[in-house]
Amino acid sequence: MISSETGSATQMAREAREAPQRCVEQLRLNASLMREAGRRLRALAPPFAATLARGSSDQAGAFAKFLLETHGQMPTLSHAPSIGSLYRATSPRFRGAPLIAISQSGRSPDLLAAAEDARAQGAVIVAVVNDAASPLAELAEIVIPVHAGAETSVAATKSFVCTLVALTHLVAEWSEDAALLAALETTGDVLTAAADADWSAAVEPLREANEMLVIGRGPTLPIAGEAALKLKETSGLHAEAFSIAEVAHGPMTLVGRGDPVLALAPLDVARTGLAERLADFAARGATVIAAGHADDVTAAQLVLPSRTDVHPVLGAIAQIQSFYGLANALSLARGHDPDSPPHLNKVTRTL
Repeated sequence: MISSETGSATQMAREAREAPQRCVEQLRLNASLMREAGRRLRALAPPFAATLARGSSDQAGAFAKFLLETHGQMPTLSHAPSIGSLYRATSPRFRGAPLIAISQSGRSPDLLAAAEDARAQGAVIVAVVNDAASPLAELAEIVIPVHAGAETSVAATKSFVCTLVALTHLVAEWSEDAALLAALETTGDVLTAAADADWSAAVEPLREANEMLVIGRGPTLPIAGEAALKLKETSGLHAEAFSIAEVAHGPMTLVGRGDPVLALAPLDVARTGLAERLADFAARGATVIAAGHADDVTAAQLVLPSRTDVHPVLGAIAQIQSFYGLANALSLARGHDPDSPPHLNKVTRTL
């Protein structure tokens, strides 16, 4: 939550606050569509699935991979757009496999070229888009609209949250996961509480930072990736995301006294070892900022408010909802305009 009048006036803040209601509406509008998509994908019985995306959407693709592999027992790969758009090397082994193409605009040339190439090889294109009339949607066999509404801030917020909810809904129907479907019914309440959570206490320790780590695992690793990306985009802060399990394999040696570490703790079994890892960072003198179960974040100098009594998948989505308020406030505190990051455009026309 941004308490200052200036902070709440940014387009980024306004759009982020729309996400909970947009997600509720999406779940209502997509209910029958998702049931049918789940039925079609179960009947397809593919040996694997793939995602196709860039930027924030690629972090959503990583979230889809987590969901499909843990809830759907479906091996899932990330298909690099350049494999189809530049190298023209899409394999005929894609025949009958779903390719989940994720794009807010549905107009990025490289994604379109890669999707077209994969479709020519027999892939079943599933488009997860905000614009259901976009070229990407037109070439897909299954179209999943995220219903985020117009998003004008360059930094994606509500479209990312809505995309995560749509992917969760799709996987829940595909895998017939009753617990996940039941959890989705709480989406509005969980995300509204997350939007109201005040993470602004983290602004001061990050105001003068030049670099930092953002760590997560399982459902929160893609959330950490999105958070790191937003810190770069909106605050000019060199933030890098790593898995809690991988950060000790090299990156941890770069962290010293006063260096900030933001831990977005998972609420599921991926919590394993987190408390010890954060204690290691604290022992090095790092400034540890964390959200998660109380038992996991005892070593943190700053614990961010978050609910831990929710489904782990929704808990991960709630963390990025809360983080966007922090990102907006930090951007302003560092003298940046979060609505117009330098050198960036809403539609990235990579070839």
